Amino acid sequence: MDRERARGGLPLSGGGGQWMSLSPNDPPSRRQLSLRLRLALWSAALAGGALLGFALLSSWLIYQAKLDSLDARLQSAGPLARPGGPGDRRDFLPGGDRGALPPDPEAALARDLGLPADAEVGLLLINRAGEVVYQSPQWPNALTSISSRVGRFDGDRSRRGPRQLLTVRSADGPWRVAVRSTPLGQMAIAANLSALRREMATLRRIYALTIPGLLLAIGGGAWVLAGQALRPVRQLSQSISQVTAQGLHQRLPADPDPEFAPLITAFNAMLERLERSFHQASRFSGDAAHELKTPLTILQGELERAMQQVATGSAAQQTLGQLLDQVHQLSSIVRKLVLLSLADAGQMSIQRQPVDFSALVRDQLDDLSLLAPNLAVSAEIEPGVMVAADRDLLGQLVQNLITNAAKYNRPQGWVRVQLQSLPSQVHLTIANATTSLTATEASRLFDRFYRGQTARDRPTEGLGLGLSLAREIARAHGGDLVLAPSPADEAQFSLHLPVA
Repeated sequence: MDRERARGGLPLSGGGGQWMSLSPNDPPSRRQLSLRLRLALWSAALAGGALLGFALLSSWLIYQAKLDSLDARLQSAGPLARPGGPGDRRDFLPGGDRGALPPDPEAALARDLGLPADAEVGLLLINRAGEVVYQSPQWPNALTSISSRVGRFDGDRSRRGPRQLLTVRSADGPWRVAVRSTPLGQMAIAANLSALRREMATLRRIYALTIPGLLLAIGGGAWVLAGQALRPVRQLSQSISQVTAQGLHQRLPADPDPEFAPLITAFNAMLERLERSFHQASRFSGDAAHELKTPLTILQGELERAMQQVATGSAAQQTLGQLLDQVHQLSSIVRKLVLLSLADAGQMSIQRQPVDFSALVRDQLDDLSLLAPNLAVSAEIEPGVMVAADRDLLGQLVQNLITNAAKYNRPQGWVRVQLQSLPSQVHLTIANATTSLTATEASRLFDRFYRGQTARDRPTEGLGLGLSLAREIARAHGGDLVLAPSPADEAQFSLHLPVA
């Protein structure tokens, strides 16, 4: 029988002998985000990229559309720019006379441009002699080059031609300027683009406030939809986790979803093959064990009779004694195989009766003092603990655990036994000093015929069936046997049984 230990391990759900290490060297897959969360994050990221692209593109298009609209208004702004207006009247420009200019041309120009009354606009009128007829008070200094350029024209350009549009930057912001030649001179109209920039800044703030909310809504929706889409996978996982060696006859219900129907069909077919193979193996081990019982019994009887017929202490008697020991070992293996085959088939016969578990554990500890007198044994046994169990099977279970504690102990080591009764179950803990075992060995603790490296290196009797049989006996009684987390220098088994 083998004893193995999981250092710093935690039990996996659904298995008493399966353990998972929490070492910092664990593969990254154990810390990977769930598929549902990844789908939600990817959906939010893709939507965020699309929304950001939409925001940038729409901001640029809106800005260009507003700029084009302003350019169009600059080209047809008010009576100052239309043919027949004051700019075309010959009594307007001679001698620098303001002529028919309105009292506040900037306000009228702002109205014609569709801008607020307080918007910054400028007007510059120059006659053919190069004299400035009118210049707005807020005409920016950065536009002086425009003023000098406006003053240069020749006879060919004196006719009304298309306006020139340009953007000039100044200390108070960028200005959009339209320059046009008229028969009597030249005219420049400028509008400050700061108001347009403020409108675009407001639009960007709206985007900055609404896009995160939309991303949260999209991420939440993707989380919900992913949960709905993965619900069949969770149901499939729950159904698979309930399939055990004793429940291989179970089948997963068919799913109408065409995405999961082939998976469920393939899994049910695999269960059918496993059930058939498992039953064949169980019948073979059970039948073989039953067939071996009779020859071994006959062989044991013949060897005992032969030992009585030879001289005491002779070489023949010693040889026969060794053969008889091997027969006893084979008989023990056969008995264990029979019990395991019955447990696999769910047919282990349990003769339940009230058993004084406290007295049974004390009796086994008395045997331990004879088996390993060099070990320090400490026991905390609650008196009068009763369980409803098969006394013989329960005695074999406790014997296997205590024997393992003695076999796989350190020299001059120790064994600690604790028995207590809880409201709904009885808890037996058996711990002992031991050497460190690898996580791989610990994961195969209850495998049949498995012996760890420590057991193989020592001249220790055992076949690797004791712990597997002990766990099957515990489960047949409605309990379980597991390897509990323990410090590095000890191994601790925990047995749980229902109270009587």
